[in-house]
Amino acid sequence: MSEGSLPGMAKPVGGLLTPTTVAPGLAVSVSNTANAAANSSGTVPPPSSGQNPNGSNTVAQTASQAAEPDMKGWLLKWTNYLKGYQKRWFVLSKGVLSYYRSKGTMMQCLRAPRSPTRLVSPPPSLPDSNSSYSNVKERMVKKKHIQKMKKNQAEMSHTCRGTISLHGALIHTVDSCTFVISNGGTQTFHIKAANEVERQSWVTALELAKAKAIRAMESDEEEEDNTANTIPSEELNLVVRELTVRLENLKTCYDLITKHGTALQRALSELESGDDLANKTKIVSERATLFRISSNAMINACSDYLQTAQTQGHKWSKMLQHERDQKLHLEEMVEQLARQHSHLEQAAANRHRPNVTASASDDEDNEFYDAQEEGGSVASQEESSFILNIPVSTHHNHRRSSIDATGSSSEGEEGNSETQQVLVVAENIDNMDVTDRISVHSSQALTPTTLAASQSKVVRKRRTRVADKPNYPLNLWSIIKNCIGKDLSKIPMPVNFNEPLSMLQRLTEDFEYAEILDKAAQAKDTCEQLAYVTAFTVSSYSTTSNRTGKPFNPLLGETYECDRTDDLGWRCINEQVSHHPPMAAQYCEGRGWRCWQEFTMTSKFRGKYIQIVPLGYAHVEFPATGNRYTWRKVTTTVHNIIVGKLWVDNHGDMEIFGERNAKGVKCHLKYLPYSYFTRDTQRRVKGVVMDSANQVKWVINGTWDSKIEIAPVTSTSGSTENPVYKTGNYKTAWTRTLPPPDSDKYYNFTLLACQLNEPEPSVAPTDSRLRPDQRLMEEGKWNESNQEKLRLEEGQRARRRQREAEAETAAAEGRPYPPYEPIWFSKEKEQGTDNLVHVYKGTYWDAKSKQDWSKSPSIF
Repeated sequence: MSEGSLPGMAKPVGGLLTPTTVAPGLAVSVSNTANAAANSSGTVPPPSSGQNPNGSNTVAQTASQAAEPDMKGWLLKWTNYLKGYQKRWFVLSKGVLSYYRSKGTMMQCLRAPRSPTRLVSPPPSLPDSNSSYSNVKERMVKKKHIQKMKKNQAEMSHTCRGTISLHGALIHTVDSCTFVISNGGTQTFHIKAANEVERQSWVTALELAKAKAIRAMESDEEEEDNTANTIPSEELNLVVRELTVRLENLKTCYDLITKHGTALQRALSELESGDDLANKTKIVSERATLFRISSNAMINACSDYLQTAQTQGHKWSKMLQHERDQKLHLEEMVEQLARQHSHLEQAAANRHRPNVTASASDDEDNEFYDAQEEGGSVASQEESSFILNIPVSTHHNHRRSSIDATGSSSEGEEGNSETQQVLVVAENIDNMDVTDRISVHSSQALTPTTLAASQSKVVRKRRTRVADKPNYPLNLWSIIKNCIGKDLSKIPMPVNFNEPLSMLQRLTEDFEYAEILDKAAQAKDTCEQLAYVTAFTVSSYSTTSNRTGKPFNPLLGETYECDRTDDLGWRCINEQVSHHPPMAAQYCEGRGWRCWQEFTMTSKFRGKYIQIVPLGYAHVEFPATGNRYTWRKVTTTVHNIIVGKLWVDNHGDMEIFGERNAKGVKCHLKYLPYSYFTRDTQRRVKGVVMDSANQVKWVINGTWDSKIEIAPVTSTSGSTENPVYKTGNYKTAWTRTLPPPDSDKYYNFTLLACQLNEPEPSVAPTDSRLRPDQRLMEEGKWNESNQEKLRLEEGQRARRRQREAEAETAAAEGRPYPPYEPIWFSKEKEQGTDNLVHVYKGTYWDAKSKQDWSKSPSIF
């Protein structure tokens, strides 16, 4: 390339350079007409609209426009019960809703951050020969420094008060001015607008921002999946060649700037001689024009190079970070495996010695190892006595308080984290009456009228097992190694990891021991009733001890009905009511009780284990007494993902609160984590039921994979801070029915699990039994099932993209777009709070009797 030529420029005519286009992809905004005018007038043409007077392009303006938020304005936000709704400045930008105490605060947060050293470093001293003058200047500098410190502290004390990401959030409209944003229970914003028009504008903007955030998240995940693999050498060579060409353009521009800059300086020096000023002025103008054009070309070439480098740099940095994360997780797993191996060797060496290193606290860290065989007993005198730490809560409304403590922690009041230690001492269980040991699941626990009612119906004969699980070898680590740290509910997995049941059917398994609720409905004492309800909540975990298969993620609008009134006395209906975040609504009614829940969860893969944290609340109500109880499920962890046999553990604290006529009554239940070094029975569950005066009335004891026993408190001693409760005889509230001996051949299904996916006539067209990929897997056709699974997931994505496009069109036209509405459930305001929950409409069974499925969408 010649020295006097520039990429994209024509040769100079008559000693002048006529610009056309410059470095690849960008234009220099200097026209031939402007140059001609410059030549005739001897002046430099002004920059065009695409440039500022300094010759820079619109990159800064574009960046400034991109940084503008999607929407901003004043709204009222619920803070706490003392302050109520407070005025806050809300900003919606890049799929995140943030709020500030003042409008100016947001602008301060958007500015470039100040250097931390400037906040704490002393003012610089100014050495001067004149000491008095130096002292004056030093005092002035100190004064400015103090003012700047105060300003910085004011900025820091008024930063962003809270944010919520919209990609997995639920947006509910409460009334004409109020709406709620929740990300599944961990964070909730209650917001009130000035009027209905303003509220609808915000809701529409939030829905659009949510759709964009979901698309951006999915594109990032696809990019991560692509970059997780090795970059092909052809692509790498292409990028290197492109950067080399752009670098050559930069060198050429640099040479031209140097040449024309030298010529301009020489012309200016000659101008000072004073001879032939008109001609020399014209020459200076020409040289200045050439220098400016070369500078613009240099700027555009730099912009091209920077854009290419940033694009590829972002991709390569994500690849590098991905590899670093993988390396750290692998190192952590190897270290844990080595530590476990050392502990196991020590334990094997000391196996003959008595275990004297007992757990000193319920809150200590535990190492997890391969699970032992099932079935622990708590019948011994020692294990029937225990110490339990009960949290002392000062909140009156646990639902709203929990939201405030998580969603608005920056402004809400913190809950009381104090605990009270209680000691439970059991009487001699050798004197226990035989009738007290009767299991509630046996027919003796039911009243004769209930038995007569159930025997009067014709019981349908159902299947007792499913087809055996085929043996398809699969490298687990090869698939899930790229899923570390991600939410498993959003990761497509082959059916090889699944079991032929959907999540809606797994939720139905919670009612396998629904006869415990039948017994609870007959209880006269509220605390005893809550003790049986607690046993029911524990029984729902019994199938997790040996079930490691992943259920199918339901499609949006998918339903599942289970009508077992003929033999078990209950029926339920489930529906997938949300896709982002995944949420299922369930309603079940039985003999003297009704139960419902919203189930959503967050799940993370940590390399060695998968942790599932349920969100949302479950409720049971007894219409005869008006007693209602509410609880949230505990954490489930699947261990030994990489090495060893998969096993499941449930751990954490569960609080069951009484509501309505049972208000004030509560149960604190603790699921002890599995630990090799403990004298407690593995999978131990222990807890107490307290009345409205916080006095323990019943004691819960057992294991979540075997049985639960309950006992009344007969006497109390000790101090108020550390009371001692003496219990009466224990009676069994629940005993697990073990699966058939050969159940390991068919996914370790129980009898009820085998019957959940059994084909039935007259069900809704959206029922999980009609899902083709799930049916093919049950029949052993896994390859066909994987193909069907991909087809169904792509269809669901296409329907979502269609709704997003319709929402964007409606927003552009200025009209509201209604969000997705479930078929059999509706969002209603929960009594006593501003939370919107999905409530059963009560129309499903009537529609089934009429076979009216006109409202059901086509999803399969």
